[in-house]
Amino acid sequence: MTTTPQVVVHHGKEEMARATAARLITTVVEAQTSRGTASVVLTGGRNGNGVLAAVAASPARSAVDWSRLDLWWGDERFLPDGDPERNCTQAREVLLDAVPLDPSRVHAMPPSDGPYGDNAEAAAEAYAAELAAASQGHGHGPVPSFDVLLLGVGPDTHVASLFPELPGVRETERTVVGVHGAPKPPPTRVSLTLPAIRAAREVWLLAAGEDKANAVAIALSGAGEIQAPAAGAYGQARTLWLLDEAAASLS
Repeated sequence: MTTTPQVVVHHGKEEMARATAARLITTVVEAQTSRGTASVVLTGGRNGNGVLAAVAASPARSAVDWSRLDLWWGDERFLPDGDPERNCTQAREVLLDAVPLDPSRVHAMPPSDGPYGDNAEAAAEAYAAELAAASQGHGHGPVPSFDVLLLGVGPDTHVASLFPELPGVRETERTVVGVHGAPKPPPTRVSLTLPAIRAAREVWLLAAGEDKANAVAIALSGAGEIQAPAAGAYGQARTLWLLDEAAASLS
């Protein structure tokens, strides 16, 4: 089922980050109130990290029971553990190290110097197995029913590490894939696939800046997901495009 995208335009990227942070805190608290726990899929990049920094700065962050929050990642740069370019490393720096998370509920993707070595496919299979184990007994299929899945939108319309025309965006069965030959460094990555993304209750796509305006316009115009992966990202209950005025300028 495709949910019709809702577009929310903010004045600038700082306002977008603050508003998205407030929305995220509220959604997590509501999920924890209704079900006891919440699960969120994080995204890297400047907008994803901007949202996490805004959560860190928000007085409302204390409303979240951080010990009852599962954190996953939509994709990861396949680099050594602790590498400053890894999404997980950046997330820890801006927010995660400052809140009382349960370490067993922080589900980082395997690094390139981990138990699977430099085999991105094996790392992807291991993450898929971790997702399936977390979903077991809840009737959600191969991945949990994430409360919120965050995605940054690239200037080429990529989301997670699903790039236009590359094999990953064509995947219809597997939930996690190794990505090779990514058009931006590093070339090797691990990424959720569109089927895994679409299992989320809510998918929020973030874009700020003039360099994202064309990608936003293409994805919202009904383009095909193979050519414009962002067009294929939607949630079960809600799909939100959270933009600043510059990113929305061509839509």
